[in-house]
Amino acid sequence: MERVGLIVNFKKTRGGKFLRILTDWFVKRNIKVVMPQSSGEDKPYMGVPCPEMKFTEEVDLIITLGGDGTLLGAARSLAGTGIPILGVNLGHLGFLTDLEMADLFPCLERLLRGDYIIEKRMMLSAEVRREGVSVASFYALNDVVITKGPLSRIIRLETYVGDEYLATYRADGIIAASPTGSTAYSLSAGGPIVRPDLGVLIVTPICPHTLYARPFILADHELIRIVLKSESPDVMVTIDGQIGFPLQKKDQILVKKADVYTNLVKLRNRSFFEVLRLKLREGD
Repeated sequence: MERVGLIVNFKKTRGGKFLRILTDWFVKRNIKVVMPQSSGEDKPYMGVPCPEMKFTEEVDLIITLGGDGTLLGAARSLAGTGIPILGVNLGHLGFLTDLEMADLFPCLERLLRGDYIIEKRMMLSAEVRREGVSVASFYALNDVVITKGPLSRIIRLETYVGDEYLATYRADGIIAASPTGSTAYSLSAGGPIVRPDLGVLIVTPICPHTLYARPFILADHELIRIVLKSESPDVMVTIDGQIGFPLQKKDQILVKKADVYTNLVKLRNRSFFEVLRLKLREGD
């Protein structure tokens, strides 16, 4: 390993401090440290900046300093590059991030020795079609969510699996989640917990106004198609809770398994169930 990229959430109070420490640690081991230029604006100690579009060409591995949100943003930016991502948690729960600061440097020594594994995580592909024309497309690692605005009434969402009609939900919205995203918004809305290595899609209505609406799981080769049937203001499709796109009546939202993956670096020998048990306990 010769080049490491660092992506830092400077909104975390410890972000800048640990960036300096981590940069010094790698430089002393003759490893080049690179950051995207947008992350390094007006910062006093940023390693070696490079233009955003060339960032992925300059690194062998990415380390994110922040929380799950920082890693999610990196995963979308790196979609299709195959560059591994190691998440370091400076936040609260951190389901996706692998390391805490207490065990960071011993684990980094293992990283340099090549003593780690790569977990391939399925991503989602989402497309918005308006009057038959594609007007937006996205990749997501966690979920694609259609939701009403804060003052909107319940919206109607006509939902299909492929060409087969499933139901028209009157609800606050609907979540299409990957297995990785099963422990995020979908879980809060009553969806199932799914092992992240399974090839499935999860559909979870948000506060449906019906007794029979339940979450369901689809095979990863299937297509979810949702048609907005309401003319309500402020209805949005959101990607991983970080990107929003406004919707109009009759818009179609298509969600399927993406043809790209996120590669997560795992240094701690913890099972999914151990992480689940620890993180949900912390959340309580």
